[in-house]
This record gives sequence, C-alpha cells and structure tokens, in this order.
Amino acid sequence: MTHMTSQMPVTSQHLGPSGNNRLFAAGSNATLADHERAYGPLPEHCIDATFIGVLEQSGLTGRGGAAFASWRKVSATGQGRDGALLRSRPVVIANGAEGEPLSFKDKTLLLHAPHLVLDGLLVAARSVSASSLYVYTTAVAMPAVEAAIAERRDARRIQVIEAPETFISGQASAVVNAIGGGNALPLDNRRRLSDSGLKGRPTLVLNVETLSHVALIARYGAQWFRSAGSDRDPGTRLVSVSGRGADQVLEVAGDEGLGFVLAHAGIDLSGVQAVLVGGYHGRWVKPLDYRLTPSGPAGQTVRPGAGVLHVLSTGQCGLEATAWIVEYLAGQSARQCGPCVFGLPAMAKVLAAIAGGDRNPKLVGELERLGTLVARRGACHHPDGTLQLIQSALEIFSEDVGAHLTGNCTRMGGRAA
Repeated sequence: MTHMTSQMPVTSQHLGPSGNNRLFAAGSNATLADHERAYGPLPEHCIDATFIGVLEQSGLTGRGGAAFASWRKVSATGQGRDGALLRSRPVVIANGAEGEPLSFKDKTLLLHAPHLVLDGLLVAARSVSASSLYVYTTAVAMPAVEAAIAERRDARRIQVIEAPETFISGQASAVVNAIGGGNALPLDNRRRLSDSGLKGRPTLVLNVETLSHVALIARYGAQWFRSAGSDRDPGTRLVSVSGRGADQVLEVAGDEGLGFVLAHAGIDLSGVQAVLVGGYHGRWVKPLDYRLTPSGPAGQTVRPGAGVLHVLSTGQCGLEATAWIVEYLAGQSARQCGPCVFGLPAMAKVLAAIAGGDRNPKLVGELERLGTLVARRGACHHPDGTLQLIQSALEIFSEDVGAHLTGNCTRMGGRAA
C-alpha cells in the first residue's frame, strides 16, 4: 500500500499551525530543525501538574479509539501516584502499536512527525512527574522514532519497544504486559493501570496522535485547540481513508461530515455503497450524511473510533467483506475467555455460511442468539467490538442478507459466494 498525508501550507508559525494542517505542518520526514521551525521550541520547563487543567479546558479526547477524556487519564495517573504506599513515580507510554489493519495514521505520524509525539510524551511525563517513558510501536516506525530521539538531548531517557503486528497488541493492558516482558495480550485485571500498571507503578498509556495534540496544546493553549472542530468535538483528528483509490491519511476537523471527508479525499460518492467507520471494531454506515464525532445522536453521528474510513464500492458484497473480517477477528483473540474461544469462531462460521449462500432460514436467528451469549461477557472489549461490526452489517446489508438466503447476491455477479 502507498500511504499519503494531507500536506497544506502553514499560514502562521507564531500562532501555531492553522486550519486542518496542524500535525504535519513540519512537512514529510521532519527533522528536529524542521519541527522547531514549524512549531517553535517546546516550553517543557513551564509544564507541571497544572497543565491537566489546560487539557480539561481543551476538550481533547483520546485518538486511539475509545475517545476517553485525555485529562481524566492524566489526572488519574497522578492520583494513582499520590495513593501509592511508597509513592512510586509513574510510567508514561506512547502507544503506536496500531494493530487495526485498516489504520495507518499512527505509523504515518511517527514516520513524518516523530518529534511532535516525543514532545507530547515529555509534556505528559512532566504533568505526572513520571520517571520512565516509552514509545511502543511496530518495526516499520521504530527507525524514525529512534533517529528522532538521537537528535534530542531531552529525549535520551525514552525507550523504544517493538510491538507485534497483532490486532490486540495495542490494547492498553496488552501494551503494559508486553513492555513488562510478557505477551502482548490484554490482562483480565480489575485494577486500573493508573493505580498499578507496569511493574506495579501508576501507568499512563496514550495514543501517539493524542500525544501530538498534547504537544500543540502545551504550546498554543486550550482555546487555540478549540478553534477547529465544534464545541462537542474540538480540535482535529487523523483519519485513514482506504478502499477506493490510493490510501490516504487526512487531518480533518472534529465533527466533520463523512461525505465531505470522502469527497476531500477525491472519492466519487456515487460509487460508494457503504463505509466502515472506526475499523474492524467499528460499524458500517450509509448514507453519507453522518457527522464524525464521538458524541451526538445515534442517527446523525458515528464514532470515528481509531480514525478508520474504509469505503465499500457499489459492486462489492458487504456480507462477504464482513465475514472475512470476523473470521480474522476470531483468530486474533487473546483466547482468555469463553466469548473469544468459542463465541467468535461460532459467529464467524454462521456469518460465512450466510455470505456463502446457505439457504438455511435459521442462520440469522442463530447469529443473533450467539450475539446475546457474547455481549458484555468478554475479558476485554474484543468480543463486543466484533459483535458491533456484525450487528451493523445485518442492519446495513439487510437486503443482501435476504438475497443470500435464497442463494443470490444483489451485487455484481448475482450469485452468493
């Protein structure tokens, strides 16, 4: 695949990057000199615990998928340190694992703007008085991160850890487990990472894009961050666009229209059947008049999740595409609970039968029954995320479901696979 980034000129270096060109304002493969020309020096020495209040005012939410308020995660880690018996100093981890196969925004960010991620990591560290800092990412991005660290005296204590190329390797507890010397698998642990994470220390895990926004908020303030997007979804976010034409990474305003983003990516909307928003744990949507935002009415908005927009063309079968994804997800589980070990493979088998043209009228009912057994019973979010994808497919491609149960397909070719 060829990954591209949206490159628009910086209009003001004194007030910070403007419009929707905030994260790539330093250009491609930015060196430290490029980075500081675009953004100016990092005021790290001015950052302390009071910065958490600035984060709260900014309204920044996590860009890794959950969209949790960033200031709450940072604050909880600081409180976890305060409550520790021996006052262990916290750990901060920049999470760039990006196990989602349709997402490449974090890799693109680390390759082209690694210094922005490092800035955010240093700011977060000062906010919670952390002593150990890590960047956790895949082999593709590691050389760029290591080269960026080598350019800076203030980043020498940052350790770079390789993340495996698995779907669940970026789950927060899996990140901690991997860095601690274990497998990159989620932990079924009732304790919060902010209380007891890596080696029992308060641990803050933030997505690399989230940290990049943190770095800009530290420079330009909360109101500058809120000058893009909307009141309910301030700032900008990166989205990975795929499925039609060249794969692209775009920086778009919060609460932007889905159709507008796709059109900006150069996609002919007349050839779009549906869009998978949020990745393999996201949902299929159509038509295209949704707003991309973590909050808002269900019929008008869709959660961007990991920032994935995958376009399904009018000639493609949504059921076949979903069946392939669910089979993949069933094989990517941590195999630590019944829903993952038994539920997901069973659901994958039934969905594959529907996609393949099996005429058993009880298949949809069986899929729904299995869904009730899986829902909210997993040791991590993996079963529920997979179930959300399946349910959206049954809703959006309901006409196709009926056709497949007669051995036909409404898409090109006419016959179910």
